[in-house]
Amino acid sequence: MPQLLLMCLQFFKTGLFAVGGGLATIPFLYEMSDQYGWFTHHDILNFIAVSEATPGPVGVNMATYAGYLTKGWYGAILSTLSLVLPSVIIILIIARLLDKFQSNRFVIGGFKWLRPASTALIAAAGLNVILVVFFDAEKITFDMFGHIGQIITHINWVALIMFACLFFVMKTFKGHPLIYILISAGLGIILKL
Repeated sequence: MPQLLLMCLQFFKTGLFAVGGGLATIPFLYEMSDQYGWFTHHDILNFIAVSEATPGPVGVNMATYAGYLTKGWYGAILSTLSLVLPSVIIILIIARLLDKFQSNRFVIGGFKWLRPASTALIAAAGLNVILVVFFDAEKITFDMFGHIGQIITHINWVALIMFACLFFVMKTFKGHPLIYILISAGLGIILKL
């Protein structure tokens, strides 16, 4: 299967199952990274940083960035369209059948199950980001979790100290979030994080 078509199918799947917002797409990006090697776990951190700092939906921004990194402008356009296509299709179907869906007990029950599922996806994404940023998780294996000393050798102390300092400054001085985003981006570039 051509790589561009495979990428479109993967982003379509992501758009179909990433319920809960843009951050719910992160586990799918990690899966693509592991399975196809189109980008690294470190690249995904860059996707998150750039997507959070630029206007627009986070998931769409990440898909655009990932597609551009993988296949240039064609990849950026196709991955973005592939990600949003399932939502467009579902919205058109729901709009057509809106009256039936509003009072359907299965739909109401389904939404009760979607909330914890989307929370779990976002929590898994957050854990992946923490492991990669603070513990260089690409080098940590599951059997190392029994050996705390080995994990400590993989801690990224610069990132951890920078996080703690910025967190303290944010809580002490109530500035605009854009200021802290720019400071973090500048420090990340300078320190090559």
